[in-house]
Amino acid sequence: VQLQASGGGLVQAGDSLRLSCAASRRPYSSTVMAWFRQPPGREREFVAPIRWSRDSTAYADSVKGRFTISRDNAKNMIYLDMNNLKPEDTAVYYCASGSTFSTSNDYRYWGQGTLVTVSS
Repeated sequence: VQLQASGGGLVQAGDSLRLSCAASRRPYSSTVMAWFRQPPGREREFVAPIRWSRDSTAYADSVKGRFTISRDNAKNMIYLDMNNLKPEDTAVYYCASGSTFSTSNDYRYWGQGTLVTVSS
């Protein structure tokens, strides 16, 4: 499956932004999709996963209460709604797809990334 992330951009602290990730085909019911991010000069880190067929989600502590992951099964898409953005949220955001509800990098498929820059 190919994943295409979009929606990044330059925003100010406190702003909101929605990222989208389109899958090239309908995910299997057992699929887990997730958002990760890689801040400048740092390793990629977990943001949030979501099961394709169940309402199971999880969030990194750093984004809990500000970010919401969701999916649209009809469009084969997932989203990341980011509110009250902070400069430390600046990163390249990646969507990923796999078969395990995991917070680690062991997802099989990865999108190309979309850059989010938050100015103070």
